[in-house]
Amino acid sequence: MISIALIDDHPIVRDGLIAILSDEPDFQVSGAAPSAEEGARLLRRTQPNVTLLDLELAYTGTEGMSGIEALPALLQAAPDTKVIVFTAYETEEQVLGALRAGAKGYVLKGAPSEEIGRAIRTVHGGGTHLSARIAATVVAQLRHNTATADAPRQHSSTTLTPREREVLRLVAGGRSNKEIARTLTIAERTAKFHVTSLLNKLGAENRTQAAALAVQRGLL
Repeated sequence: MISIALIDDHPIVRDGLIAILSDEPDFQVSGAAPSAEEGARLLRRTQPNVTLLDLELAYTGTEGMSGIEALPALLQAAPDTKVIVFTAYETEEQVLGALRAGAKGYVLKGAPSEEIGRAIRTVHGGGTHLSARIAATVVAQLRHNTATADAPRQHSSTTLTPREREVLRLVAGGRSNKEIARTLTIAERTAKFHVTSLLNKLGAENRTQAAALAVQRGLL
């Protein structure tokens, strides 16, 4: 069972999410809060697996405090929770700010219920989930960063097997090892082996860097 907390200052949004999530047999809504301050208390008390967080929140102590500003306090209240931003805002500053602050997913309001459920299951499983338009924003920024940064490890060419290219596309899409294994019908340990091999071949320290280097080298 995946426990989920909701932090959004619009009652109709909270009620709608509770109704949608309660229909899923593997989801349990542990509580909902209208502000960052109340959200931190909720997370401290319930320690949910996943938290859906709006970016624009009322805040008793600091007027106008955003979800991005609240993220460190929320993660401190529940260190093991995976935060998915669920918002109508999609500027580059907001998207990248939320991801840098620790969010594991970014879903736009208006997304179908199937995507919300998929995002929750993905981040709970250790992956990341970005709505399509948000992923485009992140990839554009990665292209810019890799084109201008002085990369300490440059590889003139990277040769990948067809299977490694399949795994690379899934890694860049934020899929966890378990999801990669399920998609490719392979064992999870085999998926982990391919991911480790990819990181070594690309000279990457983590999955995000692997995706950036893959974009830079034209592998995606």
